[in-house]
Amino acid sequence: MIASCLCYLLLPAARLFRALSDAFFTCRKNALLAKSSAPQVEGNFAMAPRGPDQEECEGLLQQWREEGSSQVLSTASEGPLADKGLAQSSLALLMNNSGEQDAASEEKWSSRQLSDLREAENLDEPSPEMLGEEPLPEVEGPMWAAVPMQMAHQYADCAVLPMGALAAEQWEEDPAMVAWSIAPEPMPQEEAPLWPFEGLGQLQPPPMEIPYHEILWRDWEDFSTTQPDAQGLEAGDGPQFQFTLMSYNILAQDLMQQSSELYLHCHPDILNWSYRFSNLMQEFQHWDPDILCLQEVQEDHYWEQLEPSLRMMGFTCFYKRRTGCKTDGCAVCYKPTRFRLLCASPVEYFRPGLELLNRDNVGLVLLLQPLVPEGLGQVSVAPLCVANTHVLYNPRRGDVKLAQMAILLAEVDKVARLSDGSHCPIILCGDLNSVPDSPLYNFIRDGELQYHGMPAWKVSGQEDFSHQLYQRKLQAPLWPSSLGITDCCQYVTTCHPKRSERRKYGRDFLLRFRFCNIACQRPVGLVLMEGVTDTKQERPAGWAESVLEEDASELEPVFPRTTGTIQHCLHLTSVYTHFLPQHGRPEVTTMPLGLGTTVDYIFFSAESYKNGDRTDQRLYGDGTLKLLGRLSLLSEEILWAANGLPNPFCSSDHLCLLASFGMDVTAP
Repeated sequence: MIASCLCYLLLPAARLFRALSDAFFTCRKNALLAKSSAPQVEGNFAMAPRGPDQEECEGLLQQWREEGSSQVLSTASEGPLADKGLAQSSLALLMNNSGEQDAASEEKWSSRQLSDLREAENLDEPSPEMLGEEPLPEVEGPMWAAVPMQMAHQYADCAVLPMGALAAEQWEEDPAMVAWSIAPEPMPQEEAPLWPFEGLGQLQPPPMEIPYHEILWRDWEDFSTTQPDAQGLEAGDGPQFQFTLMSYNILAQDLMQQSSELYLHCHPDILNWSYRFSNLMQEFQHWDPDILCLQEVQEDHYWEQLEPSLRMMGFTCFYKRRTGCKTDGCAVCYKPTRFRLLCASPVEYFRPGLELLNRDNVGLVLLLQPLVPEGLGQVSVAPLCVANTHVLYNPRRGDVKLAQMAILLAEVDKVARLSDGSHCPIILCGDLNSVPDSPLYNFIRDGELQYHGMPAWKVSGQEDFSHQLYQRKLQAPLWPSSLGITDCCQYVTTCHPKRSERRKYGRDFLLRFRFCNIACQRPVGLVLMEGVTDTKQERPAGWAESVLEEDASELEPVFPRTTGTIQHCLHLTSVYTHFLPQHGRPEVTTMPLGLGTTVDYIFFSAESYKNGDRTDQRLYGDGTLKLLGRLSLLSEEILWAANGLPNPFCSSDHLCLLASFGMDVTAP
């Protein structure tokens, strides 16, 4: 009987101590939160409901520990009144802990809790084992962090776990919750750059300890057997004048900003013009070419920065801006210590009134005379014709590309033509926006193209539009005769030799007009006059009826227009082979949208001879202009490893092309 009564009295006390234990750990957590230097928590990580404030809770707990728990048993033995008070205090505590009390109940929290603590001072502090809870694990070290607990919203709280547990346990973080930590926050990891190329796997960039210039290392391929001396002359079978030429699309800043979606993989700092300009100038200084052909040169950058800097490096520069409202163009620079300018001819492809030639692309053709040192005596070197251009990009308009190229070849033919009808050595370079072995490429290399009925997109080979229902096809003639260019890519005025002497109009020539067809016809309304207009002229026997017409036809210019075929006679071949045998991969000069391709070229004039095995392909050998070396290109995989183009080392979306040539020095 006594034991049952004692259990009856102790049962409310146990419930009270369980509630007090919960309140103790809650207050302990609140104290940690108040002392933490971490930012204030939001949402479900906020502190427990505010009854008494945190300092008051700490004071009550400290007072409870000092006074002990001796009074709890004596209070419990007082009977049902104490039991009723304990039950009411326990109910108030639980209601407060659940956060559902109103403001009036919260004000009574402090007094009731203090009285309950004093009444329970004779009881020992219950352990987690007595309450049926698992003890908290002991943790070595001061590293603590808060993790969200999975419980009801009204009991939302945070538990204290060691940092080591965070690495082993992951959870889905609610965006509305912000974690807090007493330990220092770990350093945030840098986000990987966006890779906008769908369908392509991104290669991870190499470790930063590997410099970019080692990844993008380009070898010099030397084809010469002898080395030039300090004056740029080679000693072999005969002296040669050696020079180097670079062709480079440097990416106009305006065009880059207009097509910013192509450069999402680049850090913004490396796209800054100041950074790019410094990199470009270092590249020019490193390779130190004698002739520099640039495309996509922005006009204000050219006059304000590029031209003054290149002039300080010893270059003389010529610039041609694109027509219309375009802000970029082409430039050709040469060193006056190596060459003397004979003529400069800018080329505009825009022709008013012609739909075929309504684009603003341009070219630039220079005729340079190599300068031979005076110590060699009376020797001479043939002039050199250098042409630089940037052809239309649009992959669908191959007809426009062919017409632009025909105009450039006609200008080169006029500038490079010598007095005997032959041509001086020619170098044609630039961004042609055509891939190797495309019809446009083969036309430049082979000198002939049958275009009639060819789809326009196929001319450049940049993209395949064969799946489209409607396809523009090329029709003959490709351009009208009013353009003044023949199908042999020559100006009409240069197609016919000049007459060496004036035509002599003698008596016999004038007598021919007596018996021309018009003279033998009586004009309408002619007044009859005896002995003058009353007789009809008789045609002499054996006299041809159209003698005068045949002679007049000789005075008319001839337009040789073939059916669907264009030609040129400049005998050009490419410096590059467009394939890397050591890697088994094609060469790449640019990488738009992560796809490597070749659109930049250096063509030079060479002697052609017939191929004994194949009649449809020309072979070339060294002529007056000899290829001595070239700077190797890279493969698509290597550029992927460097995060494409541009990158911190190469500040353009194109690679530069560099070649070394030699010209024979002959006696006059």
